[in-house]
Amino acid sequence: MAAEPSSIHEQHEIERMHATFRAQRAAFEAAPMPDARSRRADLARLKDALIAHRDAFAEAVRLDFGGRSRHETLAELLGSVQGIRYARRHLRGWMRPSRRQAGLLLATTRCRVVYQPKGVIGVIVPWNYPVFLAIGPLTCALAAGNRVMLKMSESAPATAELMRTMLADAFDEDQVGVVLGEIDTGRAFSALPFDHLLFTGSTEIGKEVMRAAAENLTPVTLELGGKSPTIIAPDVPMKMAAERICFGKALNAGQTCVAPDYVLCPEQRVDEFVREFSAAFSAMYPDLLRNEDYTSVVNERQWSRLQAYLEEARAGGAEIIVLNPDGEAPETATRRMPIHLIRGARPEMRVMREEIFGPILPIVPYRTLDEALAYINSRPRPLAINLFDRDRKRSQRVLDATHSGGVCVNDAITHFIAEDLPVGGIGDSGMGHYHAYEGFLTFSHHKAVLSRPLINTAKVLYAPHGGWLQNLLYRLFLR
Repeated sequence: MAAEPSSIHEQHEIERMHATFRAQRAAFEAAPMPDARSRRADLARLKDALIAHRDAFAEAVRLDFGGRSRHETLAELLGSVQGIRYARRHLRGWMRPSRRQAGLLLATTRCRVVYQPKGVIGVIVPWNYPVFLAIGPLTCALAAGNRVMLKMSESAPATAELMRTMLADAFDEDQVGVVLGEIDTGRAFSALPFDHLLFTGSTEIGKEVMRAAAENLTPVTLELGGKSPTIIAPDVPMKMAAERICFGKALNAGQTCVAPDYVLCPEQRVDEFVREFSAAFSAMYPDLLRNEDYTSVVNERQWSRLQAYLEEARAGGAEIIVLNPDGEAPETATRRMPIHLIRGARPEMRVMREEIFGPILPIVPYRTLDEALAYINSRPRPLAINLFDRDRKRSQRVLDATHSGGVCVNDAITHFIAEDLPVGGIGDSGMGHYHAYEGFLTFSHHKAVLSRPLINTAKVLYAPHGGWLQNLLYRLFLR
């Protein structure tokens, strides 16, 4: 029986992927240490290509989502371009070997760490920010002097095709290659013997990627998600907090890995939060269902998942507050889903157990800060914590008492795009870092180099043992 066309296409993509990997491996072996000039030229070429294709990317991402704010995609491009500029500006300093101390036992030697490209880097790109989360790791990997293969998401096919076209025009495929394809291709990609593999996506798929990488002892960076809490202090101005939380939640319709997943609000201020959040959302999106500034849920599968969360919560007695300023019923066809605030959700509900990744925001009342901190610490470590508090001592206590990939104080999600801050999870929300200098370090091998002069002071440690100088050495240092 002949294979289905989709299977034939998938097999062709896998064969093409293997050929690209072999070509990149050979190219790296031929030129294993690109100089700063060539790396900066690569980054400039990437920047120019992105700027030239900005309108095309805005349209491609809109098509993939069935409705995605042009301005949100331009913000993706802006963050990507600024990241490239930052890397180019600091690259020579990053590449410079760092001097290290040898210690008294090796007093005459010189020690340094050389930052050497790892080789061929694999990057698995998610659908929610298909430009920023492709270009960010690519920027770091090119800055570190590597060859790179990107596996684009099958849930954003138009963007994936455009990314392949753009990068094929800007780079030879033995330097930067783009892989399309669906689940089988993704699994085959994870199984390649990369020198480093970066995955951004769900915790469950991250476990599969890590298992596949382990077969090759490939080091991995996992940028996962989880339930990122937002804490509102008892005396913070609620209008300010609600507006900033609304921005972070409404951006990309909540389909952001560091978006506020639930709000810990002082119990006596919950009504105030609902009122101020509703006002902020209405001001930002007054005609929600026809508003091109508001992004759709990406596909029917994600829409159905979010609706199931709401149905379970409603059936379990939770109060659902729909923020729909124009009052029109949302259509499944457009998938523009209003933000739904939830009061009274119970811990066993899916909306409180699973990452929401959409425009649903449960409110969890608390009485004391200790209670709020205990609530966070009794759950898997989140990718982000958003904290709204003007009291520095209390804020420091939250920073000291919790673990998360990152923290935003008096803002939501924006730490993710700060030029010089690393991005990285902890525990269920991931491992490792990329972005900025930490991204350069992630994709570099830190080679330790020790140089000894002709005079060999370490000869005192050679056999035969037991001489007076060797014994003196032990008496001086073994105490």
